[in-house]
Amino acid sequence: MQELQLKYGCNPNQKPARIFAADSELPFKVLNGRPGYINLMDALNSWQLVKELKKATGLPAAASFKHVSPAGAAVAVPMDETLQKIYFVEGVELTPMSTAYIRARGADRMSSYGDFAALSDECDAATASYLRREVSDGIIAPSYSPEALEILKEKRKGGYLVIQMDPDYEPDPIETKQIFGLYLEQGHNNLELTPDCLRNIPTKNKNFPESAVRDLLIALITLKYTQSNSVGYAVGGQMIGIGAGQQSRIHCTRLAGSKADNWFLRQHPRVLELPFRSDVRRPDRDNAIDVFVSDSPEEVLADGAWQRVFTECPEPLTAQEKKEWIGKQTGVSLGSDAFFPFGDNIERAHRSGVSYIAEAGGSIRDDNVIETCDKYGIAMAFTGIRLFHH
Repeated sequence: MQELQLKYGCNPNQKPARIFAADSELPFKVLNGRPGYINLMDALNSWQLVKELKKATGLPAAASFKHVSPAGAAVAVPMDETLQKIYFVEGVELTPMSTAYIRARGADRMSSYGDFAALSDECDAATASYLRREVSDGIIAPSYSPEALEILKEKRKGGYLVIQMDPDYEPDPIETKQIFGLYLEQGHNNLELTPDCLRNIPTKNKNFPESAVRDLLIALITLKYTQSNSVGYAVGGQMIGIGAGQQSRIHCTRLAGSKADNWFLRQHPRVLELPFRSDVRRPDRDNAIDVFVSDSPEEVLADGAWQRVFTECPEPLTAQEKKEWIGKQTGVSLGSDAFFPFGDNIERAHRSGVSYIAEAGGSIRDDNVIETCDKYGIAMAFTGIRLFHH
């Protein structure tokens, strides 16, 4: 049995802590830093996610994980000038691998603060250089270029966690979990998500363009590794809003939808032109932008807090301006890890530009869900697949 001692468990008082393989060697190597319990939970879940995304799309894939759920996930689709600006990478060298990770982190930059990064392919110097300037706890990848590894080893005063994963590792078909001294066993979720799962289309609109098929697969695979209940919005090869761990489906849809709306609002011309002070750090910019696009930024701006980040007080976006801007968005894909029980989920999704949906189907109110999709011309597939993850 091979084992690795960890700093502590979920909390500092939970000691001792370790990870071990009962009948084999550990399938990863720690190249730098010292892992904790949550680090490895993030690393191993995120690795499975990016490995599946790469297999499903054929493109380099990346994920940004926090507390055992993805804050973002993406594949290497080139970025336009607007995305480069809102992700703070104007003029930065971009490679397919760095593009995938920058997209993944850009989905929800506030939630990605202090993330665990996962890459499907070798970490190159461009990706490492981008990570060096961001607040991140660690990374997992199948390999690292010599230059990338040197860059990462200097991060966090030499303490940045770097894990190299064996890309050929396959887990045992039966997995075991212990809760309160008792053991639970189940088969490993090795279900493969392919375009075939989108063939059952009960809506009048049955048109799923190639880009929508890609985005729906990205959403479904991402949800496979997101704490349930979960719903995710995707567009352009990346997640733009993930609602994780909610007890009701509509709260998942609302939470993910609000994140998708904020992602859209970051691209509003007024937001792109915010007069930031030159000495403001990127995390502070992220926080300020989130306040600026929120429902009521006036209170924060009125008390003089704007002076810490802006050279002059910006005029807040009105509710009508936000509604009109978000209303321009279309072509968004939405995935759900189980069926939608009511049409209210579709109503909320429509407000964030959703044109394509993939959900399990099987609700006693499927007719209502289909009818609501037809009202807006949304194409929806019943996958017949539940993707709960706990």
